[in-house]
Amino acid sequence: MLKTLVKDPELAGFRDDGPSVPTENSDLSQFFDARERWPECMSIPQINDISECKSSWAFAAAESMSDRLCINSGGTINTILSAQELLSCCTGVLSCGEGCGGGNAFKAWQYWGKHGLPTGGSYESQFGCKPYSIAPCGKTVGNVTYPACTNTTLPTPSCEKKCTSKNGYPVDIDKDRHYGASVDQLPNRQIEIQSDVMLNGPIETTFEVYDDFLQYTTGIYVHLTGNKQGHLSVRILGWGMYEGVPYWLLANSWGKEWGENGTFRALRGTNECGLEANCVSGMPKLG
Repeated sequence: MLKTLVKDPELAGFRDDGPSVPTENSDLSQFFDARERWPECMSIPQINDISECKSSWAFAAAESMSDRLCINSGGTINTILSAQELLSCCTGVLSCGEGCGGGNAFKAWQYWGKHGLPTGGSYESQFGCKPYSIAPCGKTVGNVTYPACTNTTLPTPSCEKKCTSKNGYPVDIDKDRHYGASVDQLPNRQIEIQSDVMLNGPIETTFEVYDDFLQYTTGIYVHLTGNKQGHLSVRILGWGMYEGVPYWLLANSWGKEWGENGTFRALRGTNECGLEANCVSGMPKLG
């Protein structure tokens, strides 16, 4: 569930009309949590479960896009965009990568601008037009107990050109799409990352995962030991300080049972495992 392709070398340093952010930190709070800043946005507190598919790149992208769509529309477009669409349909010239084998976060945001994303929530919710088609494994959700995990990567779902929710959906998929207006590869500068999140909402980042991260339960993560296992994409929700130690607040996609109710904290200001060097954001197209 770890592999995410980091920046395409051809796209390194590419900036496409991203948001303008302050260059001084006088207005930045010591603590910031997007869930508290924009409580009206249904997508921000959502924690998903990618199951046995390396689709964190698609979820972190779709989640951040959903957050920003709500925030920048003043809460008038309050929905959840489809990670399933990115996972299964981002192919061809703008290929995001290998689907359930891992993908490219930057190209996922480019896809949003060119093709748009329909709505779509988790497998359990069957929300929207095109929800996630891969069931959780090894846990019970509500009254449903899912089969044990097999520890194998599942095949990438096929790209459907129609809405697939088991609950039915009354809108044609192409009329359900929301589009991005810009994409931005943020520089490895804490101030710009914080400013973008505070002004426009959560962003996606990709970092290196080591053995010790797999043992994380709570606290501020700092890599100390173990071998590299791959890459993981997550959302930056905010930041804070704990006993003098600065941290990022991040949302994972391994279910609410993992970490701190699906989130984790990691050391801030040192580019821990590449967290600050691989941030991608963008703005939604409104109207």
